[in-house]
Amino acid sequence: MHILIVEDEKKLAALLRRVLVEERHSVDVAHDGDSGFDLAASDTYDLVILDVMLPGMDGVEIVKQVRDVNVSTPVLMLTARGAIEDRVLGLRSGADDYLVKPFAMVELLARVEALLRRRSHGLEVSEQLAVGDLTMDLTRHEVRRGTHEIELTAKEFALLEYLMRNAGRVLSRSQITDHVWRYDLDALSNVVDTYIHYLRDKVDRGFGQPLIKTVRGIGYKVGD
Repeated sequence: MHILIVEDEKKLAALLRRVLVEERHSVDVAHDGDSGFDLAASDTYDLVILDVMLPGMDGVEIVKQVRDVNVSTPVLMLTARGAIEDRVLGLRSGADDYLVKPFAMVELLARVEALLRRRSHGLEVSEQLAVGDLTMDLTRHEVRRGTHEIELTAKEFALLEYLMRNAGRVLSRSQITDHVWRYDLDALSNVVDTYIHYLRDKVDRGFGQPLIKTVRGIGYKVGD
């Protein structure tokens, strides 16, 4: 599943991300309320894990505004506040569940699983991504361009999946590095460009319409 974490405590955000990635989720992170709202309002996530106390827009206001634009993504709120009235405020703002800090990771994972399971009961969960005639079957780990099957390495597959999950959105090299490689690659700053080249050879070469595009000075995207 595609999960957004909005948490200004960077060590906690990194820990949450690592734990969720180990559970095979795709995870994005924002460290302030304004960027967290922009991402949550994009309606591209299966779950948002949201701290209440944030720089900029706070978590309660984020949930209210996300619900105002008809985004129904489940929200798990995190806070150091344990008073009943604070929990009620969070739930009334549109959150689906509430977890008080400090918490055990096993409890967080249980709540994440419950919210994702509840969402899947109400939605047909797609195991495929598609951009134009490019399709990715996440269950079978297969990629096709039209009827042509494309063989990718594990890292190429992860890169293409990230691009396709964000189709039409420009992703910077640092975003791609952080999401796909998940560690500091300053010494290998051209790794993203190298793997984009590999993907273009396999996904675009020989086909009429190139799908992997460079946005000069910013990064890369798939689709329009």
